[in-house]
Amino acid sequence: MATQMDRGEADATPLKRVVAASLIGTTIEWYDFFLYNYAAAIIFNRLFFPTFEPLTGTLLAFTTYALGFVARPVGGIVFGHFGDRIGRKKLLMLSLILMGIATTLIGLLPTYASIGIWAPIALVVLRLVQGFAVGGEWGGAVLLAAEHGDAARRGFWASWPQAGVPAGNLLAVAVLALLAAFQSDADFVAWGWRLPFVLSALLVVIGWWIRTAVAESATFRDAVDAAPALPKVPALDVFRERPRSVLTGAGLRLGENISYYIITAFSVTYLTEVARLDRGTALNATLVGAVVHFVAIPLFAWASDRIGRRPVYAFGGLGLAAFSFLFFPMLASGHMASIVAAIAIALVLHGAMYGPQAAFIAELFPTRIRYSGVSIAYQLTSIVAGSLAPIIALALYQETKSATPVALYVAAACLISGVSALLARETRGIDLAHIK
Repeated sequence: MATQMDRGEADATPLKRVVAASLIGTTIEWYDFFLYNYAAAIIFNRLFFPTFEPLTGTLLAFTTYALGFVARPVGGIVFGHFGDRIGRKKLLMLSLILMGIATTLIGLLPTYASIGIWAPIALVVLRLVQGFAVGGEWGGAVLLAAEHGDAARRGFWASWPQAGVPAGNLLAVAVLALLAAFQSDADFVAWGWRLPFVLSALLVVIGWWIRTAVAESATFRDAVDAAPALPKVPALDVFRERPRSVLTGAGLRLGENISYYIITAFSVTYLTEVARLDRGTALNATLVGAVVHFVAIPLFAWASDRIGRRPVYAFGGLGLAAFSFLFFPMLASGHMASIVAAIAIALVLHGAMYGPQAAFIAELFPTRIRYSGVSIAYQLTSIVAGSLAPIIALALYQETKSATPVALYVAAACLISGVSALLARETRGIDLAHIK
């Protein structure tokens, strides 16, 4: 049970500091995660799968990328279990350390040319650790912000850990773009690609220092005080008590998750391997898109606090379903302005889903099982959504030599998310402590 001193410490943490700690820590974790995604798209096929032709090697690299998503639900369940029993903060610190170690070791890995088959095997193991860590990160970071914030502005405050995704993406792309600008392709392949991964060690130290200043949320401590006993297996309670909430969260997540990794990961491969543009052009276009996305997420979350989660989310899902048919022709044009516009518009529409998402899903579960609930709803979908999206997209393109089937795939997924939002109950302004 929480002591009076514990409660005073929790209440003393200013909300802006909590949000900043969630944002910065999440940015660092997603920097690590996205760094792998881009490396899989542009370099890992040559380093770890060199005996295959380029697109097949990229497909294999994306398969190792997908394994990180398979580990995410496991991380969500494990971190959710302990997060619902001992608190959000301790688990967030652990996820940060695990991610940093795995990412730094990837930067130190020998390649296929040095140790043969053991190189891709080691890569897979470290990718699984990355997935496990980020699977536990999202739920804790979102809840730390959501449970400290007030009901009237919860969408806005809870969106800042979400903004850590494009911020981490922005950081990863910026580092890779700098290397592309100042290094030859030969130097980048030989050793330059390692630098961004090793840099993770320094970023983790910064994130750890910032997160130590944040205390546990009063909402969680109140729930612990009021409960006759802590849940023994929170994940089982989630499925027994809130199956509809899990399905709602999964529906909201499907199109959002698939579309994001098509826009950010597959599009880089499409631009470099299909449209035959240089690596720097593809990364710079993604860089601009990440800036736009970072701004769009809190803006749409703010809108959801005023007009509701459902209409804002549905606008993003249905809008992106329609825009997917323009997205690839704009990329294929070869014109930088058209490419940047395609990625920016797609990420604005994605932001309309991703901005309200944290509060929307958090408001579906009671405090005593909320960490497990949001993690399961969010991360289980990743196995069939984000993990497979670039692989399916690449396979569809290889089979048909056309981007139209890929656009249909994105549109169908986003349509499901848009409809899921319209069918869900409105949760704007609900008191988290009163959810039973």
